[in-house]
Amino acid sequence: MKFATRLNSFISGGDTAAALRRISATRGIDYVDLNYPEHFTGIGSDAMKPLLDELGLTLNSVAMRFRKDFVHGEYSNRDEAVRREAIELTKEGIDAAAAGGSDLVTVWLGYDGFDYTFQKDYAKDLGRIVEAFQELADYRPDIRISIEYKPYEERVHSVIRSVGQTLHILQLIDRPNVGATLDFAHMLMAGDAPGFGAALLLAEGKLWGVHLNDGNNDHDDGLMIGSIHPFETIEFLYYLLRHEYDGVIYFDTFPIREDAQEEAETNRATVELLIAKIEAVGVDRITSVIEKADGIASQQLRNELLGIAVPTPAS
Repeated sequence: MKFATRLNSFISGGDTAAALRRISATRGIDYVDLNYPEHFTGIGSDAMKPLLDELGLTLNSVAMRFRKDFVHGEYSNRDEAVRREAIELTKEGIDAAAAGGSDLVTVWLGYDGFDYTFQKDYAKDLGRIVEAFQELADYRPDIRISIEYKPYEERVHSVIRSVGQTLHILQLIDRPNVGATLDFAHMLMAGDAPGFGAALLLAEGKLWGVHLNDGNNDHDDGLMIGSIHPFETIEFLYYLLRHEYDGVIYFDTFPIREDAQEEAETNRATVELLIAKIEAVGVDRITSVIEKADGIASQQLRNELLGIAVPTPAS
């Protein structure tokens, strides 16, 4: 597997270059995701790739960040001038990704949502979001655009809020270069089963980004991988292996009190341990257990993944 980690966990005083140097010294982290425009402030798009090459890092994705200018919405903003600004900013991010050697742009529409009833013309505003993504996809067909959903935060309710809605909007957009990114904590917040969502998007060939973390279901806690939901994490990773996912796994965790470098290395070690457990049991064997649709068989599998030997009851 290929790994990236969250740049903002390493930033001090807004120094992107210094943070990248720290990440380059982190064992097992060879990729990086950059927020646009914030991480390109002081480092132009043309200068970013030479810096990454010097540090031995590869740009995985450019992640769009829409700040307070877009508090009333990005692609569904009723002020057409602001909406156009959001679309044009995304085009700049697409160009920055291409200049940095990446073909992937991640879009999370944190402000395209609503807080109250009678505040959103749901179908109309969803249509405006669809039209924006179609325009962006057609702008650079060689660049993939990946939609990251989150059920709430920054708004009380997001327009794109679940796996099902993500699959629906992908059908409406109907572009080969538009797919999805799954964030583990966002899926928990939405009440989605992470493995279920991964399986559906992988089956459609539309899972283009993975953000691993953990949390207590209600909020975007950004906890270390597997710390709260180890079996759900294992199942998620199993589907990645089963479908031969070849993208990058991005550690979207928030080490506020922990050392960022040590935390990233611990996340990598955790993922590698869980993958080793899956491979020791075998993807095909896990699939055969799933085919039984039997609760006891699945519990026995979980015990085996934990390394617990349970005697077979005498008949």
